[in-house]
Amino acid sequence: MKWQKRSGKICNGGTALKKIILTGGGTAGHVTPNIALIPELQKRDYEIYYIGSKDGIETKLMADFDIPYYGISSGKLRRYFDIKNFTDPARIIKGYAEAAKIIKRIKPDVIFSKGGFVTVPVVLAAKRRKVPCVLHESDLSPGLANKLCIPSAKAICANFPETLSHLPKEKAHLTGSPIRKELFSGNRLKGLDFCGFDAGKPVILVIGGSLGSVRVNEAVRDILPQLLERYQVIHLCGKDKLDESLHDTKGYVQFEYIQKELCDLLDAADIVISRAGANAICELLALHKPNILIPLSLEASRGDQILNAESFEKQGFSYVIREEDLTSERLLQAVKEVYSNKNTYISAMKDSDQHNAVSRVADIIDEIVS
Repeated sequence: MKWQKRSGKICNGGTALKKIILTGGGTAGHVTPNIALIPELQKRDYEIYYIGSKDGIETKLMADFDIPYYGISSGKLRRYFDIKNFTDPARIIKGYAEAAKIIKRIKPDVIFSKGGFVTVPVVLAAKRRKVPCVLHESDLSPGLANKLCIPSAKAICANFPETLSHLPKEKAHLTGSPIRKELFSGNRLKGLDFCGFDAGKPVILVIGGSLGSVRVNEAVRDILPQLLERYQVIHLCGKDKLDESLHDTKGYVQFEYIQKELCDLLDAADIVISRAGANAICELLALHKPNILIPLSLEASRGDQILNAESFEKQGFSYVIREEDLTSERLLQAVKEVYSNKNTYISAMKDSDQHNAVSRVADIIDEIVS
């Protein structure tokens, strides 16, 4: 077969490959939707590249994929005083120059941005190079990074119906959040075996977010003796947040972070205790997992997780405990209530129409390219 050059390669069917740059980083929630899109984009003959930070979690998450990765300088724009506010603008400017150089070299047809501050210089550089961008906003209201990028975008995909009122009407699309296909291939028995658990005892999975949550970790460990009387506990506690004193506790396992086996652990879980990051809770919705959400407080965030959790609670998908209301007794009561009524939560999630986001987002990307 003869290979020719356009802006990219030629696929087996003789059609020129389209080029796309994916970008997003800072937390796993800004990366995993990009990962979820990769198989669908490859099926649609896209040649894929990734721009992230030089040392963020995205470098680790993308290492398993045969996709060219470009790390750029990035900085955060904060609404509060921090000494880094004096140095990060220079990092952002440097990241813009680096992104512009990469875009000029690759000549992509489109850029898909999942959010996080590393994406701001990428989207602004793309506008300068006249490359169309598609954004995805996971939270109920747009974060600062996406707010800065919205004027430069051709289309914006949203996760929640409520988000559409915050977006330009002509750019907004309700798609839901792309979910990794492999999460649907979990095996309960493999998950139990991985943890050394008993198949006859229910399992609680605790997810504190990719960076870990000290508050959630402490709350779970405070009531661990009571939980282990009835349940087995899988605890994803975040980097450097393992408790060495609990290593040999029967019925309890802890990991800093899990990637490959996560689908099996989710399948093994009867209920989930989680922060309320948008992508994490959308994965729970897609997998129909009854859950207790403990959103980040207003002291530690702009309140996006609180809005996400309230939306899910209103739709009957979740039991919500505000962080300021979190006590041992409240968490124990929530576990008892959610486990007792798990079929009601499962039924509500099965009736949701927030599914098939991967194909919806890919259709919008195709439309922009064509």
